[in-house]
Amino acid sequence: MKKILFAAFGLLISLGAAYAQQQQLSPEERAKKMDEFIQKEVEKLESSLKLEDWQVFYADSILNHDYHALEAELQELQDAKVSNQDLYTQASDKWAEQMYNAMHRILNEQQWEKYQKNGAARNKKARDKRKAKHN
Repeated sequence: MKKILFAAFGLLISLGAAYAQQQQLSPEERAKKMDEFIQKEVEKLESSLKLEDWQVFYADSILNHDYHALEAELQELQDAKVSNQDLYTQASDKWAEQMYNAMHRILNEQQWEKYQKNGAARNKKARDKRKAKHN
């Protein structure tokens, strides 16, 4: 599970930096890669946290909405030719926090503890530290 969370967090942080490289892909190819990534993440969460069917539905909805919203926000920054990496990181952190809070609402206490132990708490602490640094 730690690998899942590190991979997801790594994707959030690196999406901004890698976005220029992704521009070489067609919009259809980018969408397909994003959908494949999200599906793999949902499957990993389902198996590691033993999610019920309704939780799988919500996890899929959360990740689909928030990753696509993150992608759109990063695209806006890219289109505006923003070169400040901190703005990309802030956008990534905003959507990571959104996913973290949404997952908290759908997981039971035992699942939440496992989710936290598998890296979510550490990632939250890192986001909070970056946020405090900018305020």
